[in-house]
Amino acid sequence: MEKKTDPVVIVPNLKFRLSGVTSTIIALLPKQETLIKIAATGPGLPQEMSKVKLWKIPFFSRKICRVWHARRNTEMLVGIILKYVLKCNLRLLFTSASQRHHTKFTKFLINRMDRVIATSKAGQKYLEVPSTVLMHGIDTDVFCPERDKSQLRKSLGLPDEILVGCIGRIRPSKGTDIFLDAAIHALSLNCNGRFLIIGRATKKYQNYKVSLQNKVLKHNLEREILFIDEVPWKEVSKFYRSLDLLVAPQRHEGFGLTPLEAMASGVPVIAFRNVGAFNEQILDGVTGIILKDKNPEKLATKINELISNPKSMKDYANQARRHVVKNFQISSEAKNLVGIYENLLNK
Repeated sequence: MEKKTDPVVIVPNLKFRLSGVTSTIIALLPKQETLIKIAATGPGLPQEMSKVKLWKIPFFSRKICRVWHARRNTEMLVGIILKYVLKCNLRLLFTSASQRHHTKFTKFLINRMDRVIATSKAGQKYLEVPSTVLMHGIDTDVFCPERDKSQLRKSLGLPDEILVGCIGRIRPSKGTDIFLDAAIHALSLNCNGRFLIIGRATKKYQNYKVSLQNKVLKHNLEREILFIDEVPWKEVSKFYRSLDLLVAPQRHEGFGLTPLEAMASGVPVIAFRNVGAFNEQILDGVTGIILKDKNPEKLATKINELISNPKSMKDYANQARRHVVKNFQISSEAKNLVGIYENLLNK
């Protein structure tokens, strides 16, 4: 729906397909709009979300200062055009999740922001401008433990067995092949779990996905390793709750929400060190395991060790939920962001 009153904060989402950034916006905006006049703009957002049409923004009153909160290069560029070419009264804010050296073009864009946020301490190190660290939060009412996993699995068409999952886009950077190789090796060691690869492959990575599926067929593991296409955002939390263990096998990541979403759901996590913000999210040996090497055989061994010890798994699950509830509430992220918006508006 389109907002009836002019927002003082505009959140662009200039991407059609669902992504981690889009998920963040969808989760945050309902919390933020109880604190400040805010609306999103762009495609790929729920119908019920408060939105404004992008073409209307240049016609907003110049007497009112507004914040343009970008999270992608394209959104920074549009913000710069609105402010400096079309003379809109905007304060430009950018949230950076990447952990890599920025291109000259990205640096050009960042240098024209009025304020910059990094989603992790690791990511902040790659910024050459002053920045504030504000980590993402999770809606712990949406992502919460399941009382009856058997019934939930039945409703989702999943086997009622120990489930080890990997959730996210299917591509090399997400380490889907690492997870698959670990699953194959774990099953060769008589692992008593089933493995789920949940996510879609874009056109560019269709051949990559097919190669993974062919590997499953070659090992006759179609029953033990299941591919599930991308799940609608509103249904994702159910799949997290159905799992016993989440593996985040990414080679590279910006922030990475999957460990937080899993832990909030009472599901322990195995991830790799120095990827995304995983070091800052997971308490190694308490809420999950952080492995040093991206080695499928070592990953398989750790998976087998964990799921073979129900008491340990339960302890991890309980600690994981408590850790996220205490430290990664989305309401806290929303409140802190609104504080930054108000600071920019009062300059």
